[in-house]
Amino acid sequence: MKIFITGIAGFLGSHLANRMINLNHEVSGNDNLIGGEKINLNKKINFFETDCNDLEGMSKIIKGNDIVYHCAATAHEGLSVFSPNIITKNIFQASVSTITASIQNNVKRFIYCSSMARYGNQKTPFDENMDPKPEDPYGIAKVAGENILKVLADLNGMEWNIAVPHNIVGPNQKYDDPFRNVLSIFINRNLQNKPAIIYGDGNQKRCFSYIDDVIYCLEKLALDKKINKEIINIGPDEEEVTINEIAEMVANKTGFNGKPIYVSDRPKEVKFATCNANKSRKLLNYQTKTSLKEAIIKTSKFIKDNGVKEFKYYLPVEIINKKTPETWMKKLI
Repeated sequence: MKIFITGIAGFLGSHLANRMINLNHEVSGNDNLIGGEKINLNKKINFFETDCNDLEGMSKIIKGNDIVYHCAATAHEGLSVFSPNIITKNIFQASVSTITASIQNNVKRFIYCSSMARYGNQKTPFDENMDPKPEDPYGIAKVAGENILKVLADLNGMEWNIAVPHNIVGPNQKYDDPFRNVLSIFINRNLQNKPAIIYGDGNQKRCFSYIDDVIYCLEKLALDKKINKEIINIGPDEEEVTINEIAEMVANKTGFNGKPIYVSDRPKEVKFATCNANKSRKLLNYQTKTSLKEAIIKTSKFIKDNGVKEFKYYLPVEIINKKTPETWMKKLI
């Protein structure tokens, strides 16, 4: 099978590529390297440094592939409130271009990686039967991409599935990004003897998925012919944790003895975001094989082995006012 992966140099894309190569599929993919790293690329990958927004370029490099995974995204939910142009362009427009290029080249199946942000501020746990009610530009763009996929794929006979992963963590995650990846930010700071920085009271509730527990679910979404036109949550629902608890767990594993620093809430941040995983258990045989403690240990080892890094403010903040977090404006992370 010939498989194409967008965002292939990123966290999710690189792990997915390795898995597909191990299954003896022919793998190619693209990345604009905004959030990806060439060091993540398997040598067996046919790599293109092409932006998903480039329809002509995408059409050329997708040609001949059977399956497309759309993993590429500037996955910055909080930042999208203050940088809506760049974030939504690289979510919605990038998705439309990739979907269009796939249809132009008669791709058989398209796997769209969405986000828990699609559910917004609804009663937890989030269930796939809920109507999407996103709270921020990132979530709105993700849902818009879902809708475009369903319309165009159904019209043109392309199979599709939508994966909704839940806060994936693990090796290869970008840990010098001050705008996202809370667990990796905490680890990177603690290993530099710096305290975690927590927005609001820290009682926001989340679940975290170790990368290996997500990959085999994505594998089935592409390769199981019986699973088609499904939207499926992927992630644990048995290990809810607050941001305060995450900070404490990371500090314990890294040996940091200081207390977190608390700053103002981020506007539009959803307080409680946990999912129901029953559908993924039924259709994808989802299991939480790696506990959160183990995930923290493995992610910490990756960051230690690769060396702590200073945070890079590599994306522009487009809207600057009193509501813009000082952590970004004053580069405090």
